[in-house]
Amino acid sequence: MIERYSPPAIRAVWADQHRFELFLRIEILACEAWAGIGRIPEAALSKIRKASFDAGQIAEVEARVGHDVIAFLMVVNESIGQPEARYVHLGMTSQDLNDTAMAVQLLESSRIISADLGRVREAAVELAIRHRRTLMAGRTHGMVAEPITFGFKVAGWVAELDRALARLNKSSDEVAVGRVSGAVGTHATVDPRVEDYVCAELGLKPDPISTQVIARDRHANFMSALALAAGALERIATEIRHLQRSEVGEAFEPFGKEQKGSSAMPHKRNPVMTERVCGLARVVRGHLVTALENTALWHERDISHSSAERIIFPDACAVVDFMALEMTKVLTGLEVRPVRMLRNLQFGGGVVFSQRVLLALVESGMSREDAYLVVQKAAMQALEEDGQGFRALLEKDADVMKRIGGRLDEIFDPWAGLEHTELAYERIGLGVKAR
Repeated sequence: MIERYSPPAIRAVWADQHRFELFLRIEILACEAWAGIGRIPEAALSKIRKASFDAGQIAEVEARVGHDVIAFLMVVNESIGQPEARYVHLGMTSQDLNDTAMAVQLLESSRIISADLGRVREAAVELAIRHRRTLMAGRTHGMVAEPITFGFKVAGWVAELDRALARLNKSSDEVAVGRVSGAVGTHATVDPRVEDYVCAELGLKPDPISTQVIARDRHANFMSALALAAGALERIATEIRHLQRSEVGEAFEPFGKEQKGSSAMPHKRNPVMTERVCGLARVVRGHLVTALENTALWHERDISHSSAERIIFPDACAVVDFMALEMTKVLTGLEVRPVRMLRNLQFGGGVVFSQRVLLALVESGMSREDAYLVVQKAAMQALEEDGQGFRALLEKDADVMKRIGGRLDEIFDPWAGLEHTELAYERIGLGVKAR
């Protein structure tokens, strides 16, 4: 995690201080459970509950002993004193702490990310509703295709964000499992009632069956949800980058009064926020590959996953949350240019209406093959650098005018064919009824 792309809330979740706080909470809860079933004296709990640690001291001890959990236990036990300290970590192994604490961290991160993704969605909803009647050219393969509205485009973003949020919530539920089941997961040294109590107090479910580690398919699934959420944000960012291109000029991300686009070219208004989002999405996808590689471990446990997870999960959680915060700024401050959209819609003198012309000619009795050739010829000529407008060229064709001349205004009406676009709003629950 580098500070530039690490929102403070996520950084706090993955800080060593918080991890050790979770370790200590797990140990105290385990002692409470042991006391509840009569394994350790109730009187010992008062001192155990007052245990403390210093993260810097733990780091110093770890440098000597080469094991972070042992270092943690040495520092904590020193703060408790004997004989009570001997009840801490009773029957437990390191992964009882590591995996259970990590589950809490993933759950906490998920809640933060979900809230921030929800704000991106809110901004997209506002845009979709505000621009539901803002005409623009739909594009396929980067080429103008047929008319749409900008709101209809943004409504598609809302739907994808809804799926991303649902996916993240579902994967969070799957990864929210803890384990306090001993060295190979058999509860040979830890009563299952201890595990039940600890997990319940932490808001987790006990893993139904684990080895010394919780199976990493859960974690890979969580990372997949993060990667897909990043991909949803990247899709929006990529679209805005294209719409901001000089030749298009239809929508622009926010640009501060004192902001500079280029050190060399003062005219530049570069889409740096959306480009940043696109770049970070690649990082998260890379972390997904590592998470998938971590699913196959030796026997009941090895630690080949551990070093990688110390990087990929804090990083991915931070990056996705940063992306969400960044895209909220972009969408709430997006500069939409309806006049430019309308001008681009009329590109080539109306070539976006070519399919309607084609269908009208077919309805007039012309074969589809002949109609296609007529329309294609006019459209290609209109797109030449010195070409005349598409409609103007059609109006010069006597056969075309004889067949559909009286319908050209209807055919070239940009709202014709958009009668059902608001159905999308109704389907995704934006409170707009289809007409």
